[in-house]
Amino acid sequence: MGKRVTLKNKYFTGKQLKTTFKDDFITTDTWRIFRIMSEFVDGFEGLSQIKQGISIFGSKATPKTHPYYKLASKTAYTLTKKGYSVITGAGGGIMEAANKGAKKAGGVSVGLNILIPQKQMPNPYINYLMEFRYFFVRKVMFTKHSHAFVVFPGGFGTLDELFETLSLVQALRIEPVPVILVNKDYWAGLLDWFQARLVKEGTIDKGDLKLFTVVETPEQVHAAIKSFYASKKGRRE
Repeated sequence: MGKRVTLKNKYFTGKQLKTTFKDDFITTDTWRIFRIMSEFVDGFEGLSQIKQGISIFGSKATPKTHPYYKLASKTAYTLTKKGYSVITGAGGGIMEAANKGAKKAGGVSVGLNILIPQKQMPNPYINYLMEFRYFFVRKVMFTKHSHAFVVFPGGFGTLDELFETLSLVQALRIEPVPVILVNKDYWAGLLDWFQARLVKEGTIDKGDLKLFTVVETPEQVHAAIKSFYASKKGRRE
């Protein structure tokens, strides 16, 4: 069952949350459905007050001294000052940097923590924390409550989040949203492979390469989000 803190005045109160899950709580898949349902209910209710959320993804292993960490923190700070809420996976590295920037800017700093055997402890810069047992429920919460996705350098987990978002947009299962990759040098090899293999062999259309944008700076991240929604509004009109 997802855990959440409560809304206090304009911002959310933040405190360490403890889970009381027991491995023997459920013995059959049939009963497990009810726990899954409870996580969805808690997630939808708990995040319903988050406005203009920006999900920031990236490696949990990025050290505090790394340029990526500093860039993620500055990006979150910039977006928060523009009125956005920052949502991360609640862990260390890029996630911690983003929550740190959001908190420093005096805004809403959301962490969607996952309960895994390696025990990911939420970073200390979150002022609104929720915890999930199921990865797929947590992913739905990112998707439903995000106004944009900003992806910093990361590993398998980051790539999983990136490709799932692109797949949902490509398949028209969610409304189009800005998907923004940060640091051209890091993503260059992957983007070259998209062009040289996927487009060439017809596994994706060339137009699918327009589902994301690659930028370098916090200002460019914000500009990409503004440009996307300005263009979307213009098409509707």
